[in-house]
Amino acid sequence: MRQEQIHVSRIPVTAAVPVRNEGANLARCLERLGRFAEVVVIDSGSTDDTVAVAESFGARVVTFKWDGGYPKKRNWFLLNAPPTQPWVFFVDADEFVDDRFCDAVADAVWQSECNGYWLNYTNHFLGRPLGHGVPQRKLALFRTGGALYERIEEQAWSPLDMEIHEHPIVDGKVGEIAAPIDHRDYKGIGKFIEKHRDYALWEAHRYQALQGNDAAWADFTERQTFKYRNLARWWYPWLYFIYTYIVKRGFLDGGAGLHYAFYKAWYFQTIRLMIREISPSP
Repeated sequence: MRQEQIHVSRIPVTAAVPVRNEGANLARCLERLGRFAEVVVIDSGSTDDTVAVAESFGARVVTFKWDGGYPKKRNWFLLNAPPTQPWVFFVDADEFVDDRFCDAVADAVWQSECNGYWLNYTNHFLGRPLGHGVPQRKLALFRTGGALYERIEEQAWSPLDMEIHEHPIVDGKVGEIAAPIDHRDYKGIGKFIEKHRDYALWEAHRYQALQGNDAAWADFTERQTFKYRNLARWWYPWLYFIYTYIVKRGFLDGGAGLHYAFYKAWYFQTIRLMIREISPSP
């Protein structure tokens, strides 16, 4: 049993870590979550030492098995094995917080005017932090019982058993925490391509499901609306490349910035081709 145990903190937040075979990253993630009152690891049948690592840190471990439909992992947790704290923070095993971020969360959750918070991230690619390009942010901290991720009635569109591009729908005002989370998900180009292939397949199916479904657009952010209105257009991947690499100065990140912008353009082009492939013939 490790000596570094998760301890009761003054921050009334459940840190929820969805995982599958994340033994290599999980210890580093969990050792930084000790200031949160509860830590839960939501496991999808890992075959490595993920569960043993989680238990060694004193985290509550819950097991999730996806049936291909609704709900996926995060909503299932919120509905079936809910947080014990008044706030919940979803953090991936390859995301690492520091004291600056924890201090910001502690201040934020005591403020009553917001029911959720956008979080900011520092991405790494090819071993280098990306300081420019399109910034990553997620709405990953909100009041328990005050939000669920978008309900999407899919039938195993991809192997993804966790909400990736689905956004939480928060009842009330949403703020932002500026202190960034360190996001180091790079496991090699092969894994990067495999992951984005699965993302692209899911996005192509969602695009198709949105066609003619006006009600589904009601809770979209401006960014979501623009993306799904234009995702199948030929110019979208190249617009993204120009925006992230030139307008948002991704070129200042050197070779890593160029390659990252290129692969993201490839990703959006892959979605376009998959949309064409799965579209019903006229």
